[in-house]
Amino acid sequence: MDQFTIAGQPYSSRLLVGTGKYKDFAETRAAIDASGAAIVTVAIRRTNIGQDPGQPNLLDALPPAQFTILPNTAGCYTADDAVRTLRLARELLDGHPLCKLEVLGDPKSLFPNMPETLKAAQTLVKEGFHVMVYCSDDPIQAKMLEEIGCVAVMPLASLIGSGMGILNPWNLRLIIDNAKVPIIVDAGVGTASDAAIAMELGCDGVLMNTAIAHAKDPVLMASAMKKGVEAGRQAFLAGRMPRKLYSADPSSPTSGLIGS
Repeated sequence: MDQFTIAGQPYSSRLLVGTGKYKDFAETRAAIDASGAAIVTVAIRRTNIGQDPGQPNLLDALPPAQFTILPNTAGCYTADDAVRTLRLARELLDGHPLCKLEVLGDPKSLFPNMPETLKAAQTLVKEGFHVMVYCSDDPIQAKMLEEIGCVAVMPLASLIGSGMGILNPWNLRLIIDNAKVPIIVDAGVGTASDAAIAMELGCDGVLMNTAIAHAKDPVLMASAMKKGVEAGRQAFLAGRMPRKLYSADPSSPTSGLIGS
């Protein structure tokens, strides 16, 4: 698959995956290997990457030498909490600036709190973080985040963990068509066809966790998601035929038929 670039770094896989909700680190590693993902996101408030020396460390299963670790602020509900969490992550990862910002509005829907997200993004960009930001599918606020200096904008397809797929493709197209940074669908993907649709719309990538981790066979689903992202990207590049209510042009020429 053709490469895409985030914060000046090229990546061969357009599928980004989370590391939570698996039964153990062994399953996490097997699923991520099957996905082909190069970027893996880690919830700093929920997963040990060195802040608790007495507990198993995810980085032993997913070494930073093999994967780009994307620390995220899952579980944060204010800009201040999100900023503190990512400062800790940067320290744990030896100054690593790439991060995923998400500031949630409520624990039931996990919909993003956009005023707090914008506030946190401004602080983090000023402090030198390379911010990939989870946001609503509002084209105006997505553009505001780009203008703040976020290196990737990641609108939801539907609510986190819902598996409902892309509920508003029109808003996503507005965001994509107006963006100069990568647009990555984040949240709501349920199966491989959802990932393919996101890529066919022109998204630069797809980030997911629950759709793989909560599948009956996470490793097999990870493989399916890899293929879905690749197929959707190829279809986007190929350019689909226009939709028509009907067509007067037969799919095969009539000239030269026997008996004509």
